[in-house]
Amino acid sequence: MFHGTLASLLRKANTDGCVMYPVGRRASIKDMAESLGVPHTEIHDLRCNGRDADLSHLPGPGEVLELFPASGPVDVTRTTRLRPGFSRGLRFVVDENVAGLAPLLRGLGLDAAYNRAWSDAFLARLAREQERVVLSRDRALLKRSCIAHGRLIRSEHPDEQLREVLNFYSLPDGAVPFSRCLRCNQPLHSVDKKRVEPLLLPRTRLYYQHFKQCPQCGRIYWPGSHQQSMRARYAALGIGCPGESA
Repeated sequence: MFHGTLASLLRKANTDGCVMYPVGRRASIKDMAESLGVPHTEIHDLRCNGRDADLSHLPGPGEVLELFPASGPVDVTRTTRLRPGFSRGLRFVVDENVAGLAPLLRGLGLDAAYNRAWSDAFLARLAREQERVVLSRDRALLKRSCIAHGRLIRSEHPDEQLREVLNFYSLPDGAVPFSRCLRCNQPLHSVDKKRVEPLLLPRTRLYYQHFKQCPQCGRIYWPGSHQQSMRARYAALGIGCPGESA
């Protein structure tokens, strides 16, 4: 039995989430669920004949399985029966098919690794080695065993995808908006105006005094119209974005 939102992920339309599955071959609950279209990353609790079980359990004839989605905001730092906790806090790796999420997450100060050249195998390995949550619309990617935490993004529009992610994981208290490079994901460093003044347009040089710079690509940031536009975009989604200190 697939409860809640898991029922909508089943390969064959199924309104009540109840599936009869043959157990002629030895398959784990993970394998069974994924053969039906539900990546293991979407399963946050499960029971076998009313008792707690894990994804590696091999069901036998007549056993009744109940699989559940997350019941509230997921804390990836907490170890559960189904997956380990992340010691480094909430960090993401973004797949190419939801690439628009990367700058939006970075704008909120969230660590969101992304590179369009990364293969699925590399992305999955990075998620494991760096303890990152995988964000993707690709079910096949999220079925990879080495991925502990992931979210199958339902929406097609980046703004709605962002709302979906933040509703599912919630924004960490320590995130500082506009503290990361939107292009490189690197934390920005404050830089003296005189150091970057030759690179500034006349109006920027005249009206702004505080600047930050990416240590990787050298891109310069200041609280101008682009930042104001992003603030308005976040506000339209109901996402609070506190003012940036100088």
